[in-house]
Amino acid sequence: MTEAGSDVSLREYGPAVSVPLSAEAGRALAASGILQSATPDPGRAGHWLLRAGSRVGAVRTPGGPVVRIMPKTPVSRLFFLLGFSLDPARVWRDSREGTVDTGAYDDVVPALAHAVERQIDGALRRGVLQGYREVEESALVVRGRLREAEQIRRHFGRTPPVEIVHDAYTADTAENRILRAAAERLLRLPGVPGPVRRRLAHQRVRLADAQPLVRGQQLPRWQPSRLNSRYQPALRLAEAVLRGTSPEHRPGGTDPLTVDGFLLDMNQLFEDFVTVALGEALREHGLTARPQDVHHLDLVGLVRVRPDLVVRTGDGRTPLAVVDAKYKVEKGDGLLNADLYQALTYATVLGLREAHLVYAAGRRPERFHEVRGTAAGPDGRGVRLFQHSLDLSHEPARLLASLRHIAARLAGSSPHPRS
Repeated sequence: MTEAGSDVSLREYGPAVSVPLSAEAGRALAASGILQSATPDPGRAGHWLLRAGSRVGAVRTPGGPVVRIMPKTPVSRLFFLLGFSLDPARVWRDSREGTVDTGAYDDVVPALAHAVERQIDGALRRGVLQGYREVEESALVVRGRLREAEQIRRHFGRTPPVEIVHDAYTADTAENRILRAAAERLLRLPGVPGPVRRRLAHQRVRLADAQPLVRGQQLPRWQPSRLNSRYQPALRLAEAVLRGTSPEHRPGGTDPLTVDGFLLDMNQLFEDFVTVALGEALREHGLTARPQDVHHLDLVGLVRVRPDLVVRTGDGRTPLAVVDAKYKVEKGDGLLNADLYQALTYATVLGLREAHLVYAAGRRPERFHEVRGTAAGPDGRGVRLFQHSLDLSHEPARLLASLRHIAARLAGSSPHPRS
């Protein structure tokens, strides 16, 4: 069997790899949904066939190996997509390579740990942020306000001690709790390099006055403000770390087994990047963009459809076009006809003359299909289904230029629905 300390390397959407695994570790991987498939290898006893899907990163299975899934997209580009999705206003102004500093690492977890540590260090460069937080406690002297109900319930009206509530100026804020929790999570991930691990431990010491988060509970809420502006890039990346770690599964209705690690879903990341970037670009044309806008296919509202992005006029009232992002290769051989049917459904439901599909790669930057039997209006044109292709190997500036071009195409859509 594969030892717990050994590694298994897979590639995103790559071929299946036969790996020696215990039955427990194999079942844990199969039940977790982390991989596209995990099945016993019929040709080799004690081996499992593992095939990665859209999730990339690293996980440690209980009693099993560390499974590393390498992305097809270069890691520096992957973190550009992530950084843009998390903080578009900042990256939109500066689309150069390295907006999210990943160092020289070409693996997801080391690059992530390096990036988060650098962001935390930048956030704390001018000192640990402090703020006022409401504190409830028992004390020997009165400060703040007396908690009368608690005083009577706990002490039957006797004093001291007194039950009080007051505002404390402290480093135990939501922002510092999130940064500390992210540093601690990264320290537990497999594959964090020694130098990065030492720097993360140092950041944890700097944040020692912040209380640790309870695992499984929701992250504390914070509000962007002038006071925490230097923290915001680090906070957004830290929240991505905390949301992307420790998937759990319940095989056979048993207690959850934790598969510890960090994973990014490239399908979701590409969709987030496309919708956020198009939304920013459309704003330059005075248009609004609504992500995940819910509509219904049928008149009684039983069948929901939810396109990734609906482009509307500036006042938000009139839809102009609909966009769906696809993390796959656009082809001209009919293999992706289902995508065109889906786009036509969106156009039909919204009463539009255009629908747009944006792919992660393709043979041509743009192509369109005019749908038979849909010609209407003074121009005699039918419904057009556009297929756009991005090349994720391109530099960030070129990627954003391609999306601006698509946004200009969307801005030129007719505001009048077909009759």
